Amino acid sequence: MEIELSKGSRFNLSKEAPNLKKVAIGLGWQVNQAGQSYDIDASVFMLDADGKIPNDKYFIFYNNLHSLDGSLKHSGDNRTGEGNGDDETIYVDLAKVNPAIQEIVFVVTIHQGQEKNQNFSQIKNAFIKIYNHESKNSLARYNLREAFSQETALEFGRLYKKENEWRFQAVGEGYSSGLQSFVDKYVAKTKQEEKKVESKVEIPLVTSYIDITKRAEINLLKAKVDIVLKKKGIDKNLARVALVLDISGSMSHQYNSGAVQAFLERIVPVASRLDDNKTLDVWFFGSKYKRTKSVTEINLDGYINKECGQVKRAFFVFKMPSLMIELGGGNNEASVIKDVIKKYTQEQPSKLPTLIVFLSDGGVTDEQEIKKSVIDAAKYPIFWQFVGLAGSNYGILERLDTMDGRIVDNADFFHLDDLGKITDEQLYERLLNEFPSWMKQATARGILS
Repeated sequence: MEIELSKGSRFNLSKEAPNLKKVAIGLGWQVNQAGQSYDIDASVFMLDADGKIPNDKYFIFYNNLHSLDGSLKHSGDNRTGEGNGDDETIYVDLAKVNPAIQEIVFVVTIHQGQEKNQNFSQIKNAFIKIYNHESKNSLARYNLREAFSQETALEFGRLYKKENEWRFQAVGEGYSSGLQSFVDKYVAKTKQEEKKVESKVEIPLVTSYIDITKRAEINLLKAKVDIVLKKKGIDKNLARVALVLDISGSMSHQYNSGAVQAFLERIVPVASRLDDNKTLDVWFFGSKYKRTKSVTEINLDGYINKECGQVKRAFFVFKMPSLMIELGGGNNEASVIKDVIKKYTQEQPSKLPTLIVFLSDGGVTDEQEIKKSVIDAAKYPIFWQFVGLAGSNYGILERLDTMDGRIVDNADFFHLDDLGKITDEQLYERLLNEFPSWMKQATARGILS
């Protein structure tokens, strides 16, 4: 017989079902507002006696579906919440739970809820239930009845040990900072002394703060890239990937607002999926150009500030990246294009195709040199995806599709007024729009083998 729980009430699983070892936690919800897209995720934090995850593999979510000890399995991401019944399910084998784990917390979050102005007031019929995995008999259920107006995250319930018994509590606590709320709460932020766990299964301890939220975001972006790659039939292909960034004076706001860093964070997953070394090469250009340290998932955080620096200019309120001063405030696209070609054809030649993402806010002055450089590059296995950002006077870049004199069409251009207003899926669709057709043309012409 199923017991209905209210917020804060508890259920002694060990007493009510003493022989039960394999349980399932079902979570469900429905969207209250038709026509809107909500991505709602169930996640689990497995905590030690200190109330922290002892290893990042004990944070279970859509990109880490199994716990380190093999006791817990996530059913996978359900992005729609459509239909009746469980939307996502967590399977727990209590006999396999590492003795160091004292509590298992089940949370539900709205992905990018704050950015999309979405919260749990727009979600209805949310519930969590615990049931026998094998017989499917439900043991206890908590239907969320609390009203939330701003919360984008919910700690729904928890399994915990007390006096060597497993118990379940309906929690129902809302948070407004999404998944980060639980990272702050359950992930140790300070370096810990390594200590031995007196158990049959030893688990390595986290020795430093793990930015699980950032890692989860990167993994989600890679999954979105993968969807586009599969759709275009190039998910099995490898390519070198590079990013060229305009750092002329008119780009000051884009750097200081964090827009360039945010764009970089959306491009690195493309390199993670396509690049043979999972590395993104980077150039900056103004009047002059500069190659900087390549980017991976490891050094992505804060990359722009680290590589560009910031200095305060007299009589100005804003800060200007020091690299902007070093490279000058003008636009010299042709010189950086030539250096990219030099690297990939002379210094590091390869049979792999190369995808160059080229971000600029316009102000093109030397159209003839740009045209000449792009035409010259057409005989090499390099494709140029130009992206215009909140600018004007893109000149020849807007006419790439009709530019003659090339052996193949090796470049594309699209314009964005605001990077924050294009979804990840839309961005990847546009970034990879013409790359597959260019590869076919380049192969037919013998540029690619």
